[in-house]
Amino acid sequence: MDYEFLVKYYEKLESTSSKLKKSEILSELFQKTPTELLPRVVLLVQGIVFPKFMQLELGIATQMMIRAIARTTGFEQKRVEENFKKTGDLGLTAEELARKRRQSTLAKRKLTVDYVFDSLQKLPTVTGEGSQDKKLNLISELISSAKPEEARYIVRTALGEMRTGTAEGIIRDAIANAFLLTGKESKEKKSEILNSVDYVYNMVSDFGEVAKLAKEKGMEGLSRVKIKLGKPIQVMLGLAAEKIEDIVKEFGTVAIEVKYDGMRAQIHKEGNKFWVFTRRLEDVTKQFPDVVEFCKKSLKAHECIVEGEVLAINKKTGEPMPFQNLSQRIQRKYDIEKMVHEIPVQVNLFDAIYLDGKLLVDQKFVERRKILEKIVKPIPEKFRLAKEIVSDDVKEIDKFYKNALKEKQEGIMMKVLDSPYTFGRHVGGWYKIKPIMEDLDLVVISATWGEGARSKWLTSYELACRNPNTGKFLSCGNMSTGLTEEEYKTMTDTLKKIIEQEKGKTVFVRPKVVIEVAYQEIQKSPHYDSGFGLRFPRFVRIRNDKGPDEADTISRVKNLYESQGRAG
Repeated sequence: MDYEFLVKYYEKLESTSSKLKKSEILSELFQKTPTELLPRVVLLVQGIVFPKFMQLELGIATQMMIRAIARTTGFEQKRVEENFKKTGDLGLTAEELARKRRQSTLAKRKLTVDYVFDSLQKLPTVTGEGSQDKKLNLISELISSAKPEEARYIVRTALGEMRTGTAEGIIRDAIANAFLLTGKESKEKKSEILNSVDYVYNMVSDFGEVAKLAKEKGMEGLSRVKIKLGKPIQVMLGLAAEKIEDIVKEFGTVAIEVKYDGMRAQIHKEGNKFWVFTRRLEDVTKQFPDVVEFCKKSLKAHECIVEGEVLAINKKTGEPMPFQNLSQRIQRKYDIEKMVHEIPVQVNLFDAIYLDGKLLVDQKFVERRKILEKIVKPIPEKFRLAKEIVSDDVKEIDKFYKNALKEKQEGIMMKVLDSPYTFGRHVGGWYKIKPIMEDLDLVVISATWGEGARSKWLTSYELACRNPNTGKFLSCGNMSTGLTEEEYKTMTDTLKKIIEQEKGKTVFVRPKVVIEVAYQEIQKSPHYDSGFGLRFPRFVRIRNDKGPDEADTISRVKNLYESQGRAG
């Protein structure tokens, strides 16, 4: 398949804001795509070349892309940068300058989907001495061979900014419409089919695989899909609740667990093989060899998937430490044994999802907890079951909640005893109770270089919440306090890789970095796009476990504002 063919569908997607129309466009594309290419095309329309759970970064920064565009079009870098400032989109910049290309391209090859896909997949494997030049050559070769409109989407894919609005729900609907629905189904039957596509995706975490299966084997094939150990599943997410009384009134007796300030861990065991995945499905097995050792000693099943929270522990006092301490281990690729010694961990397990060939998600929570208790042999203070009580006594639950906060944990989870495990959704069954003035998880959209001794760091950050309807990020405050020197350095190193534009001392970055922010209160403010501003925002931690699509929404900011009694 020619890449030009795929680009025409990109342009159609970009030209419409209708979710229904986007789904129809994708459905047509999927039907016309050869079966063997379908997994690749489904990934590419998401703007990726690896399933998201693989967490592989292509490693192409804005400045490298500017150099590549300059090299392949014959324009000076300054001209590329000027055009970029005007468009705010390096993809459009590449397209515009390619149309005016000053540099002739000899032996220009026709781009295919396979060639573009394979070339982009090579990027994360290019490491070591001279790796930046090799990556630059790879990208330059693609852009050099591309037609102007092809260049736009090659650049965007490499930077992770497709701007076509193909959310997961749209892709799910497109797969169903292309291969599973006839248009004659009842509303209930259609809903059942869409739920089946969702269910399979939640087990395999790759829409490319789902699409190929749906095309080749239909609903029967989807119904036979099983969990693959070593491949992460989409984890169940709880809903925020305001009052303990509300949950008890609705459900009566519930299980109450400590909501730990740690890393959500999904642990797979297959014989003597173990895998540890984060909430975002990142494989961190190598970073946590101590957790693997705990599992070898404590998990008595031959095969299982269990879930829990991994806490950082102060090796001197034995007390839990905040998540930001643990995040050092999550990101560490080298000197892992040193980090194991410096930041020991504790695992608190709370669910069993799979056991010796049997999926447990349809069983009641109370039954899954009993199974968990049977297959775990605790290691005191290292590998244990999450603290839990079962009660309908509001006073007893409130006391448990206050103790959790006293232990510097986030709060509690209240779990309905007969609730199933529902993949990848904020659904009823699990409810989280945290302090009313909760911290917000916001995205950094720009930053400013410091002054004096801090001139080498980006020290002030513009924060934004998410509008889920448009996919845009709306500013809601500026933050410059709460960080240590090491955290300023980490933030600077992280943000420098995703700079899109620079204006004076301010840099504008791709909305990728999520940070947890504390604040005194939320005020109405015409100075920010959201209409709200945070008073005295303070840095808490980088949320490496969350992507920008999981940042708090504008409606959540508004609800928190109204909970202060200041509405109107």
